[in-house]
Amino acid sequence: MELGKAYLPSEIEAKWYQEWESKNYFKPSMDKNAPSYCIQLPPPNVTGTLHMGHAFQQTIMDALIRYHRMRGYNTLWQVGTDHAGIATQIVVERQLDKDGISRHDLGRDEFVKKVWEWKEYSGNTITGQMRRLGTSCDWSRERFTMDDGLSTAVSEVFVSLHEKGYIYRGKRLVNWDIKLQTAVSDLEVISEEENGSLWHIRYHVKDSDESIVIATTRPETMLGDVAVAVNPDDERYKHLVGKKLILPLVGRELLVVADDYVEAGFGTGCVKITPAHDFNDYELGKRHNLEMITIMTLDGNINENAPEKYRNLERFAARKQILADLEAEGLLVEVKPHKLMVPRGDRTGVVIEPLLTDQWFIDMDSFAKRGLELVENGDIRFVPENWKKTYDQWLTKIQDWCISRQLWWGHRIPAYYDADGNIYVARTLEDAQKQAGTKDLTQDNDVLDTWFSSGLWAFSTLGWPANTKELEMFLPSNVLVTGFDIIFFWVARMIMMTEEFTDKVPFKDIYITGLIMDAQGNKMSKSKGNIIDPLDLIDGISLDDLTAKRTANLMNPKQAETIAKQTKKDYPDGFLAFGADALRFSMAASATQARYINFDVKRIEGNRNFCNKLFNATKFVLMNVDNHKDLVGKDAPKSLIDFWILHELAKLVDDVHEGFKTYRFDLATARIYEFVWNEFCDWYLELAKVNLQSENVNVRTSTVNTLLFVLEEVLRLAHPFMPFITEELWQVVAPLADAKNTKSIMIAKYPESREISNIWAILPRIESMKQLIGVVRNLRAEMGLLPSVKAPLLIETANSGPFEEFIEYVKSLAKVSDIQLVEKLEEDSAPIAVINNARLMLKVEIDVEAEKLRLAREIEKNAKEIEKMKVKLDNPNYVERAPKDLVERDTIRVNELSAIVAQLEAQLAKLS
Repeated sequence: MELGKAYLPSEIEAKWYQEWESKNYFKPSMDKNAPSYCIQLPPPNVTGTLHMGHAFQQTIMDALIRYHRMRGYNTLWQVGTDHAGIATQIVVERQLDKDGISRHDLGRDEFVKKVWEWKEYSGNTITGQMRRLGTSCDWSRERFTMDDGLSTAVSEVFVSLHEKGYIYRGKRLVNWDIKLQTAVSDLEVISEEENGSLWHIRYHVKDSDESIVIATTRPETMLGDVAVAVNPDDERYKHLVGKKLILPLVGRELLVVADDYVEAGFGTGCVKITPAHDFNDYELGKRHNLEMITIMTLDGNINENAPEKYRNLERFAARKQILADLEAEGLLVEVKPHKLMVPRGDRTGVVIEPLLTDQWFIDMDSFAKRGLELVENGDIRFVPENWKKTYDQWLTKIQDWCISRQLWWGHRIPAYYDADGNIYVARTLEDAQKQAGTKDLTQDNDVLDTWFSSGLWAFSTLGWPANTKELEMFLPSNVLVTGFDIIFFWVARMIMMTEEFTDKVPFKDIYITGLIMDAQGNKMSKSKGNIIDPLDLIDGISLDDLTAKRTANLMNPKQAETIAKQTKKDYPDGFLAFGADALRFSMAASATQARYINFDVKRIEGNRNFCNKLFNATKFVLMNVDNHKDLVGKDAPKSLIDFWILHELAKLVDDVHEGFKTYRFDLATARIYEFVWNEFCDWYLELAKVNLQSENVNVRTSTVNTLLFVLEEVLRLAHPFMPFITEELWQVVAPLADAKNTKSIMIAKYPESREISNIWAILPRIESMKQLIGVVRNLRAEMGLLPSVKAPLLIETANSGPFEEFIEYVKSLAKVSDIQLVEKLEEDSAPIAVINNARLMLKVEIDVEAEKLRLAREIEKNAKEIEKMKVKLDNPNYVERAPKDLVERDTIRVNELSAIVAQLEAQLAKLS
């Protein structure tokens, strides 16, 4: 088998993935004698396609799985997708809207059928993308959170928690998304600062000429006011505590209460209390046993509890009417501009309304306490460790979890109602009918929060509640790979649920990845049009197609022009076809412990070049092996450079193992890159060319076999990060290196640590040789010699020994025609370098006058460029207004050019 003329990733990726999958290499061995290694990843939801964050995490996961599989572990990556209740329902409803149909037109059962159809299409898209990335998960175990098995687990957990008293139903204040018509959790609400107003309204004291002024940002909620609160230490209002005020426009009497919640220095120091429409007021209302008056319907319209004039008005229309009426009655004192945090639904962007509704909740106190203990005592650890603080802070402040959602898509709550409204929680309808003694039952219309079923993922996917081999082998998992944005949504809840139902932690390590941002450091989102599809980086995409993709289906079509301009600026040529290996290697190299990681297409381009470098290096090795076939597989004493490269390889193996052990994939990939590009290609391959021309057969034998040994081991080392190209190359190299003990590199043994004996005497000699070659190369550059020009090297030294063993290497790598060891250099105009008490000079016959003229022209050209850039940098307007990175780049360039001019002037001085 031979390698093609050029590296073409598209030709090898599909071939090898199909081969791996068909041979069942992804399946766990289920060997009880082998150590088990299981990894968890948030299952992507079925609403669309994989984004860069998913690709990033899946690259890390797959590298870990491949690494441990090659080390003999029984590995499992539990793959699957999440039903994503709210998100999926939104997508399908939008599709129906295009045909002028609502979900209510279809009815619940027909609508759910439509969602399942969408799931089949979208889920297949996602798994197709995962395959293109090279993810080596066991597809035969693919799960979906609405599967029968997982649905059984969900019902079992709900009923069990209800029986234990943890789940209860109650009327509580919740975040209500008016557009979705459902409660959403605090974690699904995004609060951002916006420009608003602070309205100051006069409230009269009952039976008095006195009045107070209340400041509010939501005047429409005053219709539900039941009290006014003041700080107990505020001398201005102490005399009013316990008295009554008259609610403007309504006439209701309001009690004045004292509470430390009120900040005397904010606004007027008086706060209107609306317990049914504000979370802080709700808690204050409970403390003071205040009535809770709901004045809004679930649609966001004013209800029958308000004066008739305002009933059925939309909430913001009601605000305008109320303000107009207040002003007409002289009760609107003033309006001030005010910046405030506005809560919006993360899916809809609609302002969230706190409403009192009947919902299902989980009492979280005992779960939170246990969740804190498991991390504090070391059963579970965060990597990086600083994320433990974030986890602790959230669990310390946790509220009861509202787990019901007013949706049609999801796990329907296993609660049933009889004609009198009595509730029966049961695993099946039949069980509920037995409890009720009647068959006339109606199931609760609500579904469970998506994160309820996701919280069971670690054990439900392994067969729970049945007692399976998979549960025994793979729980707890070794590591969860996830982003910091769902520590609260998913990680904490997995810990609580898994420990409650299995008495085990779900995973031992939680590796938190950074968040992939766009080139400007902005969060990627569909609404911003800055999403990047990983497949576009693998296959390539034109600028026109990329722009069309980013501007399609925008929530705000007016953004299309701005997005198109930014896309053209960032990626004027679109994306080249980089291939999966270049993308994966770039992702792993980006896995620093930073919170945010800016996307950089240049990095992927650089790693595409790295793939090409590895491909061409392999072709070079194979070419030379072909020229020395008779020496392959034979033993011979190792030469100096062979000892050295084997030592460097051994260090690389240790460093890569350490990178996996500590989750520093950036360091592991950096070492592989550095070794292949610098030590192996730039140095060893060039030095090997000299050895392969040696008359000594032992030297040739040692080097040809060392070339094969090092390359084959490097391919196995790099395989977890670059699976396709390493498999393609390994299939050719491994048989020659007598290392093809398996049919595929992905099940070959991963390189292990080893020591190279007698290396410490060799290393200083190698470093001396590299230093000598570097000095000669600098001399050539200083003299402006073209690569094709070879000149004799004169070395003035009293000790010729250290130089003699390197003569052939120096001649080849430094492009020297001859090396002469002399007692004394003849001084002339040529530059001289000093190294280890020796003086070096390249003997080149040059036309002095022509060289002086050339140097003078170079100095003049660079001086003009310096002057031009200094004019810009000396202009305060440019420095203040130009992008910071541009100013820094210009400053660095001036310094570089100045250094070049200084060097040229020194050369000119010598010639003069």
